[in-house]
Amino acid sequence: MKMNELKELGADELAAKIREARKELADLKLRHASKVDVEKPVRMRGMRREIARMLTVQAAAKKEAK
Repeated sequence: MKMNELKELGADELAAKIREARKELADLKLRHASKVDVEKPVRMRGMRREIARMLTVQAAAKKEAK
């Protein structure tokens, strides 16, 4: 998702997306570690970056709310 799209989400929706992304990343890591073919191993790096983007938006929203 793009930053603009993330900024438009509510706090609850953003938290839910972060949970989903972390779960997906954990699944990818597990499959990769167990030597199961992962179609796109580069997807793990993308997921980490996506989670970081979401956490940045979440932190900025919390800071604005103060």
